[in-house]
Amino acid sequence: MPSLIFVLPDGTRRTVEGEAGLSVMQVALAEDLPGIVAECGGNAMCATCHVYAAAPERLPPVKDIEDEMLTSTAAPRRPTSRLSCQVEVVDDWGEMTFVLPETQL
Repeated sequence: MPSLIFVLPDGTRRTVEGEAGLSVMQVALAEDLPGIVAECGGNAMCATCHVYAAAPERLPPVKDIEDEMLTSTAAPRRPTSRLSCQVEVVDDWGEMTFVLPETQL
């Protein structure tokens, strides 16, 4: 099972195990991590599950709907920005780090 490292806005690092096939958002919510709001429940309609991927080149490309929603994030969009609801955990990650922005709203 891959390890997901979440860096919270205060710099705290939380490492959790992620089940392949779940979204990064689902894993974060199951672990009750602060900073992921997920108002739309994972439908790429709200941009409140915004994260910065430490290794975006290891993730699948951003799809059009995600790209459109990333223009609406509360925190600045960066080249590493992703919606955690659109990133599926895969077994071969080993370890993957996601940084949570200061705000989602």
